[in-house]
Amino acid sequence: MDLIFFDLDGTLLNKSSQISTFTRETLGLLSEKDIAFTVATGRTMHSAQFVLEGQSFVLPHIYNNGVAIWDPTGNALTLENLLAPSEVNLIVEYAVKNNITPFINTVNLESPEHEHIIYYSTPKHLIERNLIDKYFSRTKARLAPIEELPAAAHITNISMIGDATLVYDIYQQLNNHDELIAYSGPAIEGDEYRWMDVHHKLASKGSAVELLRKQLGASNVICFGDSDNDLSMFELADEAYAPANAKPYIKEAATSVIGHHDEDGIARFLRERFSL
Repeated sequence: MDLIFFDLDGTLLNKSSQISTFTRETLGLLSEKDIAFTVATGRTMHSAQFVLEGQSFVLPHIYNNGVAIWDPTGNALTLENLLAPSEVNLIVEYAVKNNITPFINTVNLESPEHEHIIYYSTPKHLIERNLIDKYFSRTKARLAPIEELPAAAHITNISMIGDATLVYDIYQQLNNHDELIAYSGPAIEGDEYRWMDVHHKLASKGSAVELLRKQLGASNVICFGDSDNDLSMFELADEAYAPANAKPYIKEAATSVIGHHDEDGIARFLRERFSL
């Protein structure tokens, strides 16, 4: 059994963060041939579901770089390797002393829809306000002041965006902590900005992919990805493919380099690979 895992941003999605018509049709052809596929993304559940709306991904989804696995069958959500209060305090401290707003992503497991609540302090920069107005407002996430963060909140990750040099410096410092792992890259708003997500170090796409491989009985795992957080699943995949836009060391770790994400590179490869 082939089992395909797609990263979203920079991989399955185009530069407008959408699934193109050609890619959408290709996924439909995979379904018709009973070829199993799902997503493995750094996005939160509600952020990912926003871009996947209208497309049938029937197998369990991997969110938050492996922290969350959601099974559409029965709406079951599993959370592993959440951030501990001491780790949250440390990350927030780094953000505050560098005048950056931390966005603390939580999941309310008591809510039937697994409500995504983002706790944050007052935005200090225009790019942070734009993140709220142009991005968070398009999702089902609820925003709340950081002062209302419950002591027992289920915290999946903390994200930030800001000056590229400053964010990269925080990224390097946080990655020196044994219990944390940070991922960062250029923001779509321009090279002068960077985004960053911070998780518990034990969380990874690779560990979640391995879990689903065993659960679904897959004999051949195929992964597509373009960035740092995809390396863990590349390491255990039977086949790993990087789009032409991927970072150089991701290409080196891949089985092969295929077409650009904004030119339907993944979909075109799949049509040839599976004779769709």
